Amino acid sequence: MRVLIVTSGSTGDVAPYTGLGARLRDAGHEVTLATHEPFRDGVDLPFLPLPGDLRRILPRAHGQDGTGSGTGPRALLRLLRLARPLVAELGDGIVTAVRRSRAETVLLSTMVAPLGYQVAEAAGIPWAGVFLQPVFPTGDFGPVLAGGRPLGRAGNRLTGRFLETAARPLYAGPVHELRRRLGLPRRSMAALQRAQQHRWPTFHGFSPSVVARPADWPASQEVVGYWWPERPPGWSPPAEVERFLAAGPPPVFVGFGSMAPGHGGRLAAPVLAAVRAAGVRAIVQAGWSGLRVERAPDVLSVGALPHDWLFPRVAAVVHHCGAGTTAAGLRAGVPAVGVPVLADQPFWARRLHELGVAPAPVPLPRLTADRLAGALRSVTTEPRYAARAAALAARLGAEDGAERVLKWLETPMPPS
Repeated sequence: MRVLIVTSGSTGDVAPYTGLGARLRDAGHEVTLATHEPFRDGVDLPFLPLPGDLRRILPRAHGQDGTGSGTGPRALLRLLRLARPLVAELGDGIVTAVRRSRAETVLLSTMVAPLGYQVAEAAGIPWAGVFLQPVFPTGDFGPVLAGGRPLGRAGNRLTGRFLETAARPLYAGPVHELRRRLGLPRRSMAALQRAQQHRWPTFHGFSPSVVARPADWPASQEVVGYWWPERPPGWSPPAEVERFLAAGPPPVFVGFGSMAPGHGGRLAAPVLAAVRAAGVRAIVQAGWSGLRVERAPDVLSVGALPHDWLFPRVAAVVHHCGAGTTAAGLRAGVPAVGVPVLADQPFWARRLHELGVAPAPVPLPRLTADRLAGALRSVTTEPRYAARAAALAARLGAEDGAERVLKWLETPMPPS
């Protein structure tokens, strides 16, 4: 079967689908991945480019253009507002990708799903959601975009539905215009959303040991387990990193992925001070934030490295709690220190703490050398964090998140 996977966002929004796609390919399917051009080199699958690049938007969302606050709910609202032109571009990109790949089935990530559903409907082909976050409203926990803060069952559901409704304007214009161009009848966003959530399944690529499937979700919403990223083609470990790892006890990893762009300069000093105060060695990843520290015997600054190779070799992971980095740390069985910035990150940071593999999160706006040093001391000296992380990793290792998606693909489907 010709399968098209479509995703948009940052590295963590792309990497899991390289693993899912590889698994489907190895089972005999023709798999194409459509996402933004900068990610082409990290994809060992047939690739189709989507327009736009989140890296153009994030600095403005974080106030790096001098127009506002850089983190927290305000940054999220700015990000949603700034993403509107990107959303409008994505619809045309998905139409082109479906045609060029001659897709017979489309798998859609969270951000592209409202657009991709319309394209699949017009093409008359099946589709499914492949989401990395539990965005469907539930009473079991607080909404992802509200940080997962518990509000009681009724409050959780009410807030989840409010946020679901509040997000509709981001897609309404592009969706209605896309349906018009595709010759589809006009329908309200609420009606489209209901149909999309119940007509075809949504597979959630995280472990039920990390977030259990809510009992009040409809049958169409499934939690299937993680999709582990493939390593970039031809990758081998840098000799400098191997030498550093061999030169002493396991270091901690510090990196904020695609978050906090432009904040690297102000983060370098407190990160370095915290590492020294905690008495640990560190590997510091620049990421999109540009976080760099001067080379020293106890600190190494690095660029992109596959998490599945590096994380099992470190003592703890300090990160922004994006879905992908969170999953990689859990897979490695090492404790974490969560420094969330926006979007789904506070939710995952809270979840790591609730699972007992991380101390209480230190949100980026409140990050200081003292707070980070205290958290580092906790995760590197209190055995309970490492023990819980190792036990959870063992459970994750027994799961196969791609199997359920593969089974669905290979089950005869009714006409769309």
